[in-house]
Amino acid sequence: MNIGQAADRSGVTPKTIRYYESVGLIEAAPRADNGYRDYGADDVETLRFISRARGLGFTVAEVRALLSLYHNRERASAEVKAMTQAHIRDIDRKVAELDAMRSTLQHLVDCCAGDARPDCPILDDLAGHHG
Repeated sequence: MNIGQAADRSGVTPKTIRYYESVGLIEAAPRADNGYRDYGADDVETLRFISRARGLGFTVAEVRALLSLYHNRERASAEVKAMTQAHIRDIDRKVAELDAMRSTLQHLVDCCAGDARPDCPILDDLAGHHG
């Protein structure tokens, strides 16, 4: 199948497939006699795997490692679990940072009258003027 068909079946765009090829997540498909790349069912499965992993926030390097484990039938599931637990810790850290940002912004919004006066605690805080 050509890149458009592989894209349709995998749920990723042709541009994304080319990107995955350029960063080495998937090997460039061989070219058919017509000059178009010829993707197979295994490529589509790999593209779906990559897309799902990326959608869950794994980095390209992490996806590369997960793919290696996925294709290694001698793997230990403990290694996959440890990688995923580390990813969860990273997500938890990011969530905590976002919660702190939200709290700060909510406090600033609560302090701002939001009226026609030029006084604005939000802008003052951003400028480093803590009143």
